[in-house]
Amino acid sequence: MNPLHDLAYLFGGAFLCNAIPHVVAGVMGSPFQSPFAKPPGQGLSSSTVNVVWGFANLVVAYGLLLRIGQFDPRALDQIGAFGLGVLLMGLLSARAFGRFHGGNAPG
Repeated sequence: MNPLHDLAYLFGGAFLCNAIPHVVAGVMGSPFQSPFAKPPGQGLSSSTVNVVWGFANLVVAYGLLLRIGQFDPRALDQIGAFGLGVLLMGLLSARAFGRFHGGNAPG
């Protein structure tokens, strides 16, 4: 068990989770927020930019998950770190994107 590997897996989960909305929006041909919009993270980027940004996130996730250490999905510390990264990025994304898409409505 290497804590630095677990940290890499946490960030790998976060990057993998971040790739999903960008790739999906881009493939659907929909504009979506990205760091390259004006203002960053609030304005809309083209579907092409989102596919490229989502793919870049997938490449980083691959590097962090499968090129650092020996990621074993049966190892609780490793899958826990990965899952925590997915959960944290998912919650942050839900709050951030919910402001623009009505996902933060009470209820």
